[in-house]
Amino acid sequence: MKKVSDKLSIAPQVIADDISHAAANGFAAIINNRPDNEEAGQPSAGENRMVAEREGLCYSHIPVVPGQVKEWQVRAFQKALAEARGPVLAHCKTGARSTTLYVIGEVLDGRMSKEEVALLGQRLGFDLSGVVKWLDAHGHQSVQQP
Repeated sequence: MKKVSDKLSIAPQVIADDISHAAANGFAAIINNRPDNEEAGQPSAGENRMVAEREGLCYSHIPVVPGQVKEWQVRAFQKALAEARGPVLAHCKTGARSTTLYVIGEVLDGRMSKEEVALLGQRLGFDLSGVVKWLDAHGHQSVQQP
């Protein structure tokens, strides 16, 4: 698990024990960014939702196919994060897609510049160059923080 911000941590694929551990450690919500059946043996969103709800956690499933991020997915991720009443654990296969959704949203809303993306990626151990390419391809210019 890696802490991205005060409210967001990211992780690779979670299983029932991980969800119970997250609840015991004060997380309020889980965001799953993996499509079901992406890999053999992966728990389904429905299975993990049942565990999360049993543990008292909110659960969002916003599946993202690698390399195919859409702006609506970014906005759905932001909404789930904003509505959570405490820390959020977002996951996918490695954590990279969850981080990508978060970072694109931060840049789109002016809380982060494109120039800061690589630094965050280095801190978390992810190559986030795809975020800058996505922003460039979708016509989003760098927004400097005040």
